[in-house]
Amino acid sequence: MAKLPDPVPPLPRDYGFQRDLPAMAAFDWLKAGWADFRKESSQSLAYGILAFVLSFVLVGGLFALSLDYILFPAIAGFMVVGPFLAIGLYEKSRRIQEGRPVTLGEMILVRGESGGQMLFTGVLLCLLMLLWMRAAVLIYALFFGLTPFPGLDDVAGMLFTTATGWWLLIVGSLVGGLFAAFAFAISVFAVPMLLNERTDALTAMGTSMALVWNNLPIMLVWGAIVVVLFGVSVLTAFLGLIVAFPVLGHATWHAYLAIRQPGRRTSEAPQGNLEEGYDGAVS
Repeated sequence: MAKLPDPVPPLPRDYGFQRDLPAMAAFDWLKAGWADFRKESSQSLAYGILAFVLSFVLVGGLFALSLDYILFPAIAGFMVVGPFLAIGLYEKSRRIQEGRPVTLGEMILVRGESGGQMLFTGVLLCLLMLLWMRAAVLIYALFFGLTPFPGLDDVAGMLFTTATGWWLLIVGSLVGGLFAAFAFAISVFAVPMLLNERTDALTAMGTSMALVWNNLPIMLVWGAIVVVLFGVSVLTAFLGLIVAFPVLGHATWHAYLAIRQPGRRTSEAPQGNLEEGYDGAVS
């Protein structure tokens, strides 16, 4: 009787999400984003102007509709949908990396590898933003009851000179931070992934969260960079978005290249050696 061969152990396969990148490497992503911004800068500036106009119209619409009481949650909610709005900037960086030309029209009318899954992700992020805005209104009602919103001229005094106002700030910041952290984790790599790979929205969001969690030090630094630049943009009446938004969008693409493991790309992904395009940072 023939003897069956001894079983051969399977080859090791790395399904981990940890990349062991130094935390300060986040600033390298920012530098790479600035470099992409400077290439055909008129396109990125035009995209930034669109982001500024959208923000200006949103704020003006809230005042016109007497909805100024949700102004601050709406501004914070911009960070929730920001990764989806930056998809055209990812497209420009992808084309630069692959040596292909890019136009503003191609940045606006993006056709990703995952097709309608990108739109589905955008809808989910918009719903998350609406949920946060509703939660903010409920938190206000819990602390101040049915007291009408005093308006932007008097809200500072109400918040900073009363104990109830301070508690509202603390609880609202904690809840808003949880919403922002969750939105950041599920979207920061999901949207570039849907652009560059053929996958579904839920898989991309789950993978994004796993990548963020397993690379927490560098992602905390990157999140702090995003918050600081967005805060500066708000303090400049959103004018800072004209430059900050495109630079952050391009930099996020380089963060995706550095964190997302190249070996897990599908065969349907666009042609081009992404490992070489990032100088071995994702090896």
